[in-house]
Order: sequence, then C-alpha cells, then structure tokens
Amino acid sequence: MIINKASIDKTAVKKSQYPKNGLPEVAFAGKSNVGKSSLINTMLGRKSLARTSGSPGKTRTINFYIAEDMLYFVDLPGYGYAKASKAEQAKWGPMMDEYLLGRKELKGIILLVDVRHEAGKNDIIMLDYLRCYGYRIVIAATKCDKISRNRLPSYLKTLRTSLGLVPGEIIIPFSSVTKQGRDELWEVIEDMCSLDLTDKA
Repeated sequence: MIINKASIDKTAVKKSQYPKNGLPEVAFAGKSNVGKSSLINTMLGRKSLARTSGSPGKTRTINFYIAEDMLYFVDLPGYGYAKASKAEQAKWGPMMDEYLLGRKELKGIILLVDVRHEAGKNDIIMLDYLRCYGYRIVIAATKCDKISRNRLPSYLKTLRTSLGLVPGEIIIPFSSVTKQGRDELWEVIEDMCSLDLTDKA
C-alpha cells in the first residue's frame, strides 16, 4: 500500500471540531508509549506526521489524519501513566465518550497492545470500554521486532488469553521497524471502511 497524500486535518477536544465531510474513520487507541504514533506513521508512509515522543501521554487531543482524501486515521489520547495532572486526565474520558458515542463515520477501532507483555489492567479496561460501543475492534500487537520469530506465536497466545478475546476478535502482529503487519492491517481497514485501495498497492 502506497500512500501519496496524508496530512493532519483536525485537532479536536469537542464534537464541533470534528470533520464534517462524512469520510470514514478508523480510530487508534492504546496505552501511552505503546507505539501509536509510530504505527500511524508506518501505515501512512510518513516519518513524523504523527509526532512520537519519549514522554508518555503526549497525545492530549483527538487528532484526525486524512489519507488520500478518502479516510481518516483518528489518534485517541493514550491511557495509563500519562504525565498530566489528574484534572487534565479527567477531561479525556468525557472527550472520548463524546467521540465514540454515535459517531457514524467511525467504522472500527485498532487497539494497540505491547506484544512483549501480558495485557495490563488498563488494556483490559480499555478493551471492555470500547466493546460497549459496539464497534469492530482489532488488536495490533506492537513491537514484534523485539521478539524472535519462533517465540512470537507463544507471546501472541498469551496476549490473546490475557485480553480475554472472543471469537472474531483478531490480533495482528505489528512492527514499525520491519513494517510487519502493515499490509494485513491495511486489509482490515479497507474492509472496515468498505474501501478498495488495491490500485495503490
């Protein structure tokens, strides 16, 4: 998949600031420092469109990245260990609720979880929280380049078990370093949004 055109289109903290052009959206959620910005950059073929940071909790708004004038990648605030005041963190829940509740343009959610560890309490809470809204959810198991290929299946099995995934919820191993999983994730996104981008492959 080759993306020739991608840019940040909107930065929002409330509904009135969301895009209004009706294009399909896929949201990305994950714990702080799980590699969300790196994944978005890899998927869109850019080095620094989504800003990466060594400081957890850098994303404190809902960021809308538009690709090929056809769909949005929506970067949700990272959860857990965010270096922000409790008052500021308290705003994020209602901000995400407002976005997730009845957003007809939202076609699915990619939840990022670090493949090297069992799912943490915050990951499990976030997955259950997202399930409540009824969207299709796919797990992106990030940082797979840090696990040897022959050990990866056992790590994925542990992650699936610790998350309590149900039939139909899939895990895609992903690495922003090797680009493993990029094509598979694009296939899922195309299916979610009913798009055909095969001519861009």
